[in-house]
This record gives sequence, C-alpha cells and structure tokens, in this order.
Amino acid sequence: MKVSTFAVVAVLAVLAAGCSSKDDGTEVALGQGREDVAVVGEPGGKGTAAQISYQPGGGASGTLPGITVVGSGTARAVPDVADWSFGVQSDAETASAALKAASEATRRIIGALRDEGIAKEDLRTEQVSLYPRTTDDGRAVIGYSATSSVHATVRDLGKAGSIVDAAVEAGANQVYGPSLRVADNRAQYRAAIEAALDDARTRAQALAAKAGVTLGGPVAIVESGGGTPGPVYDRGLAEAGGAGVPIEPGVDEIAATLMVTYAIS
Repeated sequence: MKVSTFAVVAVLAVLAAGCSSKDDGTEVALGQGREDVAVVGEPGGKGTAAQISYQPGGGASGTLPGITVVGSGTARAVPDVADWSFGVQSDAETASAALKAASEATRRIIGALRDEGIAKEDLRTEQVSLYPRTTDDGRAVIGYSATSSVHATVRDLGKAGSIVDAAVEAGANQVYGPSLRVADNRAQYRAAIEAALDDARTRAQALAAKAGVTLGGPVAIVESGGGTPGPVYDRGLAEAGGAGVPIEPGVDEIAATLMVTYAIS
C-alpha cells in the first residue's frame, strides 16, 4: 500500500467574528495583540492548539478565539496508468559511432512501442548522453559510450508485460518502472478532504470537552495538500528479458491534510 504528493496550499474561509468589546467601549480584534498557545501533543508528533486572546496592556480578556487542530484523511484508488523508461547503451571506438548505434536502437524501441499501441503523445525522449571510456588510470581514451532513453506512459496495464517484452526485443537494455499512478484522482481527493474535515472536528470536540468550552463552527481552514507515491524501479527487468512481466497495480491511498480553526464559547 502506498501513500499518495499534491502540494496544494489554499486558505479557505475568513476568521469571522472580527472583534470583541471591553467595558470601556474599546474593541479588540480576535487573533490580534499578544497570544499564548497551548499545545496538546499526540503520538506521532501531531498536536492541536488552543489560543487565548489578550487585551492590549497585558490583561487577559477571557475571550477564547478558537481551537486549531490538524485533521487528516485518506481515500483508496486503484492505479490505472504505468510510467516506464526504456533506454539503451551503445559502446564504440568513436563518439559518432556510439551515438549512431544508440540512436538507431532508440528508433527501434520507439517503433516497437508504437506497434504495441502506445500513442505518440505518450512517448517522450528523456535523455541522450555521450561520454568517453578511459583506461583504468584515466590517461587514455579507449572508446565512447552513448545512452538514450524514452519515457512511455502505458494506459492499459493489461498490456504492460507485452510492452516491456517488445521494448527489450527491440534493443532496450535499461528498463525502469513501473511508476504506477491514478490518471484522475480528483474524486478520491475530494473524499480524502471530507474525511480530513471529519477528523478535525472529532479532534476539536475532544479538546473542547476537556477544556469545558462549547465548540462552534469552523472559522478558518488551511489545506496543506496530500501526497502521491513515488516511482518504484526494477532494474532487473532488462536482464530478465521481459518474459511477460506481470504487473499488479495494488491500491494507492490518496491523502489530504487540513488545519482547521473552530470558534468556541
């Protein structure tokens, strides 16, 4: 199971209520002036905070602007796309010969991938490199090595094994992948957001009950985003010759995190 990186920062809602009044008629904006923050820790390092507002001059007003908590939620999704990298390394006595051999092999690989149904827009060149090979003491050049790789997006996971086979047969001797992901996880992320908001409410209610205050509605929400799983590479595929490599997509967990401030009285 993997945990899925959106890096989204959004500030939703506005700190409502604005201000409170003192006996002398002076208004004090909540959240302004000097504040003390009490933090309640949890296993794993997460914490929740209750903030106490003070009047200018240092006297406690007794007004609690809110309880701020961090809520998290996840939703599950089955990956439906796999990203692969197919590369080739060619050695030759001259730089031009090495580069020519790598280029020809790359063209064969691209042709094989297209024959397997990979769309042109799902193929892109990743890198082309050329470097000298030297003697052990580094004093003499004995030849050149050229490498070239192409990135392929496979949208039919049922064909992934045959696609790897075709690339290897066409000359790929460097295979990296698959990096499995969900093509469109917006629905799952919305579900994770809802779960995070429920979690935040539960945490805030527990703090409010312990503090002996009444929990109100949310007055500020900060979305700190979620995560996606990183790529998983298998460098042994090229050496295995493909061999109808089976691909199991497993399940991704789409995560979301919210920082929510609730009014209290």
